[in-house]
Amino acid sequence: MSRPASRVIPIAPVSDDTGEMVSLYAKQATIHARSVHGWFAAWRWALVWLTQLVFYGLPWLPWNGRPAVLFDLGARRFYIFDLVLYPQDFIYLTGLLILSAYGLFLFTAVAGRLWCGYACPQTVYTEIFMWVEHHIEGDRQARLKLDAAPWGAAKLARRSAKHAVWLAIGLWTGFTFVGYFTPIRELGGEVLALIGLAGPGSAGPGPWEAFWVLFYGFATYGNAGFMREQVCKYMCPYARFQSAMFDHDTLIISYDGGRGEPRGSRPRSLAHDALAAQGKGDCIDCTLCVQVCPTGIDIREGLQYECIGCAACIDVCNGVMDKMAYPRGLIRYATQNGLAAGQSRLDWRRVFRPRVLVYGVILLLISVGFVTSLVLRSPMRVDVVRDRGTLARLVDEGRIENVYRLQIMNATESEQRYRVVVSGIAGAQAQVRDEVRLAPAESRWVPVAVQVPPQSAAALGPGAHPLRFEIIREADGMQPAASVSEKSTFVVPR
Repeated sequence: MSRPASRVIPIAPVSDDTGEMVSLYAKQATIHARSVHGWFAAWRWALVWLTQLVFYGLPWLPWNGRPAVLFDLGARRFYIFDLVLYPQDFIYLTGLLILSAYGLFLFTAVAGRLWCGYACPQTVYTEIFMWVEHHIEGDRQARLKLDAAPWGAAKLARRSAKHAVWLAIGLWTGFTFVGYFTPIRELGGEVLALIGLAGPGSAGPGPWEAFWVLFYGFATYGNAGFMREQVCKYMCPYARFQSAMFDHDTLIISYDGGRGEPRGSRPRSLAHDALAAQGKGDCIDCTLCVQVCPTGIDIREGLQYECIGCAACIDVCNGVMDKMAYPRGLIRYATQNGLAAGQSRLDWRRVFRPRVLVYGVILLLISVGFVTSLVLRSPMRVDVVRDRGTLARLVDEGRIENVYRLQIMNATESEQRYRVVVSGIAGAQAQVRDEVRLAPAESRWVPVAVQVPPQSAAALGPGAHPLRFEIIREADGMQPAASVSEKSTFVVPR
């Protein structure tokens, strides 16, 4: 049984065995990965279900009269369950990116490309599209025959059905993606109006919404349906810099050459104990490990950057070993040091080494700080801006007045009432024209005049003096009182 024709595209023109130059842009055969079942395949599908239930389900989950997760770019507010974030909360996005980076460092140092093999969107959607392909066109051999067959009614029907399902999945994915930025039920009504299924007076989606639905939908269709391994090999930067996070104690998917070589076919009746006398290793050279690989590599050639760590080769090789009554683990998760030492089992002490512990401690500390900051986050935001038109002026009874503008943001989803008080200067009083009452998640600029009696101003002397604003949220039946304090200055004129 021969291996698939697809191999790594050289990065420059090279010579073949005859000395003839091979073009860099030579077309490669399509990789038709064989379906596989096993422990790691089950885990991969469990993560497919988990990630897609979260992705497709969250926009439809109602929460306080809106979707549970909504990034309202027009109002500049991000809603994540009970959390309301403003552009001023950009620090949380920074923290999330740092957490993701250190998480990637940690898991890569421990077990290689776990993200790529099990949870990366490219892997997840490729797995879904391959499942559709398998159920419409058949398994690997059937697809190879279909590729070679001339075009006819049967081939056209199968290909049309496959691409129709792929397009439907892609467009539904694009629709869901936009549903994180536009309430998905409203977006659904707009799409129904576009195709004429909504009532009169309903408007279709806006141009940007339509663009992103189509863009994201066709990107999913193209990446998971056609480009597949090309994305992992040539477009994803992770394959290029992963070696910087690997060392000889990183868990990688490995072929045990000491046990498997010399490879070759043999009758199933040949007992494992008799292999050495026959001059054979455990590998029967069935090439199934190549046939199930989504990137078309031969894991028996050693660690390669194209390997995404999906462990399909482990599952299929274990199945072959079971049929031959040989021990499992010819292809397994192992470390390079462990293989060199001839260890048949994983030494977990090699995994939990200083590098991994440092990554783990840093990730834990950042996670605790991130969660603590979110839990203790104030239910309001305040920015204080001086009125540049009038720094200071004299008003009734010789009082000195400074005028400020306070931007108060209600970071809750219920109406709130606020009081403004000042401190830091004896006798200072804050005067607000109207009661400060903010609707759910509303932001408003509130003018505030601060007056200081003449005797206090005389005691302070000319110049700028520290002043502190305290914005107090009144208690209600659901939430206790809370306050936010902001620094500013009070100017006493000469």
